[in-house]
Amino acid sequence: MKNNIKVQRAIKNITQAELAEMIQVSRQTINTIESGKYVPSTVLALKIAKVFNVKVEDIFELEENE
Repeated sequence: MKNNIKVQRAIKNITQAELAEMIQVSRQTINTIESGKYVPSTVLALKIAKVFNVKVEDIFELEENE
């Protein structure tokens, strides 16, 4: 699953640690989601989308082989 969390963070000018605090997870969790090593739960994906005021599908996208 692809995501553009890093881009969204840059637009909003927040760090991984700040995003993590906003959605009550560790910075490492944000890092693993951004790098594509971890697929977040629906609840976590919704929380991330809410922080950036966008739809979940504006952040997360299935890749061709998924």
